[in-house]
Amino acid sequence: MAGTLVAVLVATLISVAAFPREAHAALPANFQERTVFSGLTMPTNVEFASDGRVFVAEKSGIIKVFDSLADTSATVFADLRPQTFNGWDRGLLGMALHPDFPTDPRVYVMYTYNGVLGGPFPRWPSADGSNEQCPDPPGPNNEGCVVAGRISVLTQAVPANGALRAARAAPSEQVLLEDYCQQFSSHSVGTIAFGDDGMLYAGGGDGASFQYADYGQKNNACGDPNRPAGTPLAAPAAEGGALRSQDRRTPADPTTLDGTIVRLDPDTGRAAAGNPTTSGDENAKRIVAYGLRNPYRFTMRPGTNEAWLGDVGYTTWEEIDRVASPTTEVRNFGWPCYEGNGRTAGYDAANLNICENLYSAGSGAVTAPRYTYKHSDLIVPGEDCDTGSSSISGLAFYAGSTYPAQYRNGLFFTDYARDCVWVMKAGADGLPDSGRIETFATNAGGIVELQQGPGGDVFGVDVLNGRVVRYTYNGVNNPPVAAIKSDVTSGPTPLAVAFDGSTSSDADGNVPLTYAWDLDGDGAYDDSAEARPSHTYTTRGRHTVGLKVTDTRGASDTASTVITAGSTPPTASITSPGADLTWKVGDRIAFSGQAADAEDGALTGSALKWQLIMHHCPSDCHTHTLTGQDGASGEFTAPDHEHPSWLELRLTATDSDGLSDTRSVELHPKTATVTLASDPPGVPLTLLERTQQAPFTSTVIDGSTVSVSAPTQATLVGNRVYEFEGWSDGGAATHNITAPGSPLTLTARFRPKTNLALNRPTKVSSVEKAGLEGPKAVDGIPANPPPGTRWSSARSDTQWIEVDLGSVRSVGYVLLRWEAAYGKEYRVQTSTGGGVWTTVHTRTNGDGQLDEVRFTPRDARWVRMYGVKRATTYGYSLWEMEVFDR
Repeated sequence: MAGTLVAVLVATLISVAAFPREAHAALPANFQERTVFSGLTMPTNVEFASDGRVFVAEKSGIIKVFDSLADTSATVFADLRPQTFNGWDRGLLGMALHPDFPTDPRVYVMYTYNGVLGGPFPRWPSADGSNEQCPDPPGPNNEGCVVAGRISVLTQAVPANGALRAARAAPSEQVLLEDYCQQFSSHSVGTIAFGDDGMLYAGGGDGASFQYADYGQKNNACGDPNRPAGTPLAAPAAEGGALRSQDRRTPADPTTLDGTIVRLDPDTGRAAAGNPTTSGDENAKRIVAYGLRNPYRFTMRPGTNEAWLGDVGYTTWEEIDRVASPTTEVRNFGWPCYEGNGRTAGYDAANLNICENLYSAGSGAVTAPRYTYKHSDLIVPGEDCDTGSSSISGLAFYAGSTYPAQYRNGLFFTDYARDCVWVMKAGADGLPDSGRIETFATNAGGIVELQQGPGGDVFGVDVLNGRVVRYTYNGVNNPPVAAIKSDVTSGPTPLAVAFDGSTSSDADGNVPLTYAWDLDGDGAYDDSAEARPSHTYTTRGRHTVGLKVTDTRGASDTASTVITAGSTPPTASITSPGADLTWKVGDRIAFSGQAADAEDGALTGSALKWQLIMHHCPSDCHTHTLTGQDGASGEFTAPDHEHPSWLELRLTATDSDGLSDTRSVELHPKTATVTLASDPPGVPLTLLERTQQAPFTSTVIDGSTVSVSAPTQATLVGNRVYEFEGWSDGGAATHNITAPGSPLTLTARFRPKTNLALNRPTKVSSVEKAGLEGPKAVDGIPANPPPGTRWSSARSDTQWIEVDLGSVRSVGYVLLRWEAAYGKEYRVQTSTGGGVWTTVHTRTNGDGQLDEVRFTPRDARWVRMYGVKRATTYGYSLWEMEVFDR
């Protein structure tokens, strides 16, 4: 899945890879991508202060501050690593500056808290101080390592001397809000941002499993209603897992904030004044939108309080949602009952009360997405962007004046898995128009946030390549692009290095370029004017080499590289496991490695860093960095994940001069097949998010948790209606299984369902002629195969047939088998007596043959088909009218 599993990112998601994708974005004419900060460790956020300072958050919990865009050396503003859970898609994911910063010096953060609600930190250990370990048991995607989400405000006074660099004393932390119970490894917290009203908006994911339709059946570790923590929930009454996103609709129990957007008072963290809900518990009053899977990134439309959300999808759709007026109405976007504009197969198949009630309320009960795109489809025809995996991961409006006018008020958005950035240009109403989408950047890197910065330019945070980039527009003259190559980057002294700047280029053809080199690292470009100079380094150390190229119109660009003299890189090796190892979920896999360095000798401890990375490949691959460790050896537990996936174990050895060597080994899983069959064959069954007529077979990872569902409603197969009787393994209609190492076949058994109308008394409005009376429509003799019996009315409107069930029964499903003469418009009605009829279904576009009419089960003794308009010149003619309880 992508957003499927994440939701990048599994989703979402900020999943991060450790081998950076080379990112040299292709952009529209006269645009350039410029790296403004590099050398960062998994950056997630950037914020720009009015005094020129730039704050950058890293996923582990560190916030760095640069004096300006030209500063190349950051200081640490805050270190929240002890209280931050950094693993999988969890970490420090949201940051915002107070609107009056630096006069009001508060910095707001949103992070995955390494503890349960109200509990101390750290709950889960970190061997290296930056990467949290979730042991198995309980396992990040098995029973789940439960944590919470936090919104805090950090306050640090500006130095008395007025210096721009942040003070070195750690800022104080005030916790404004702690909520967002998260059982599994993804769909954590996300964005915080200020609206034009000065209120603080924040979003959080559902904290549920990305692996299957999660309604709390796996341990219910968050204690969702109506069972205590540790007690699994069962369909249809369950309200846990992803159903927490619909928690606002169940006010009988405390409201959680999972899968919501909240509007907060930035001083107290309580519900902001003017929120639409004024009664109920405090959380209910905080919520302005809900029914979201993972609104990892959202942005506020400049000058307004509109929130535009990127909701990371499940198996099929990514969404951009709009909360147009957060103070007038609370919006429900439908997850997990809906994904995109349609029902979510796995949750629909589970027949959960929360979803069934929402379906019965009709499409008006949910707010449709502003825009959706399908995982398997291109967003713009012919573009060079990946499909298959998808995870919407950043949004920002452009409100500047330096880009061409067509981009003004446009919504830029990015997809981490697709490696692209798009812009949805404004339409005639000034709002982003889904019919005006342009591919803006391809090969963009691992962008997990877009942000408007100085000059109105759009900036991107690239978590994979450890950098912040800026998209600039250069009008009619693009600056050249400087590029440096060298034949060596390190070696013993004296070290002779041949440099090459000839691959520098100018998009406008303003050549020849002139070259100016800083070869000695003194900051002055006065050491050579050649395209290919050489230099010999005689002193040991790291030497920064700079190149400045200038085109014939005077525009210039610079590039730099580092030459390490007197040192050589270490040599790393992974001694175990080997590439021949295969694993199943839950296997404990020991690993070991070593590294030798010519100058330092054997490297140990923190000089050896390991990363465990999941490669998820539903079509194109995307990655999730699961965890990290230091040292020569360790152990990890093979995680659960959707097939096809494989693990990469990566070792990076770094010597005292900063030179490194990386080695990795691919570890592929053992797989198994699960076949779902039905008796009788042909019943639609669901495995994970795949629903089709049985039998069918899917491949899963050995030991993986897999959800299966059989319909509990009346099911038409061939010419008969059936009801669920049981699974061959004794499980409930919807339940989880653990995939075994050998092929498994599960069979869902069904039995014929009782037709409550069979041979019951009828009344009709009229009869066309003898032999076509009302009882012929309930005698159990339909037209297939012929001969059949039928009721047919007079050739006029309106006409009706009613059946007496004999006593009050619960009914929820009516089957109408039409003859060639049928109702174009008709109603299905029920009554408990007294001549009072209630319409439970209205059809205005009937097309004859067979109509399945489903409605919320209700008590009735009489059921009636009331024909309003005929489709032909003949009357209303039914081979059979059948009534069932549901």
